[in-house]
Amino acid sequence: MTKGRILSGMRPTGPLHLGHYVGALKNWAALQDEYDCHYMVADWHALMSEYADTSEIEKWTREMVADWIACGLDPERSILFVQSQVPEHAELHLIFSCVTPLGWLERCPTYKEQRKEIKDKDLETYAFLGYPTLQAADILIYLADVVPVGEDQLPHLELTREIARRFNNLFARVFPEPQGKLTTTPRLLGLDRRKMSKSYRNFIALADDADTVVEKAMTMVTDPKRIRVTDSGHPDECNVCSYYEVFAPDQAATVQDRCRNAKWGCTDCKQNLAETLNEVLEPIRKRRNALLGETGKVEAILESGREKASLLAAETMKKVRAALTF
Repeated sequence: MTKGRILSGMRPTGPLHLGHYVGALKNWAALQDEYDCHYMVADWHALMSEYADTSEIEKWTREMVADWIACGLDPERSILFVQSQVPEHAELHLIFSCVTPLGWLERCPTYKEQRKEIKDKDLETYAFLGYPTLQAADILIYLADVVPVGEDQLPHLELTREIARRFNNLFARVFPEPQGKLTTTPRLLGLDRRKMSKSYRNFIALADDADTVVEKAMTMVTDPKRIRVTDSGHPDECNVCSYYEVFAPDQAATVQDRCRNAKWGCTDCKQNLAETLNEVLEPIRKRRNALLGETGKVEAILESGREKASLLAAETMKKVRAALTF
């Protein structure tokens, strides 16, 4: 039986953090057993917001791929590659931009949300408005039929299906209409209980050393109603308790009991959480540092991925050009 084909990616705009690990990377690693997986460093997508200063994109690309592999992505089982090194993405994006109505892009809820959220950058560009068409090209150039997504990304995937459907109706049936595969892990909030974001700097990075993890964990926002150590806590309202449910589910019930019955202060709870997080992160840090310490290793992996991705992309573009009849 033929495996389904998956495409997903991340923008190299900063360090990866615990939210990436539980929200995407653990899932990506597990999917390697079921699907033909293609994981992309989305550097052109990064350019859309980082165009004023591109000096860090190469650095974050290398570090991000090291994090991916340290978290379980296997270059022997998945194709790991850099988007800009496969120019067919840009060609298909141009073709899709010719057939995608402007209204589809303007109605995209993620576009509106990011304009509000990212206030320190000028996003009033053609590329930012049109990035869902590039995203559609990224997915469809590999004829991917499954895309692992969070719930907030479903509107983008629906737009990808609409673009595929429109092309197929106008020219010839070339593209599948990819389905979303929702992550089952609840969204991890930032240390301050806001959305975890590189912009807010409210996260624990996968590369943070043990002392930094402790330092950051001790800043976490806890139950605002618990003023004194002797007060009963409300674990359902405590960000620290929510981290136990994700990273140490076997401890979660005990931690909640200690919180409700004031058997533990918030400081004790945070210190124990920091130890737990370091147990999770230590093997990831070791694998990451070993990869980055081996000269040319990450680059060789990406070159191999580029070759494999380019073959698939070229085959798709042959079909696209035939459908266009030129």
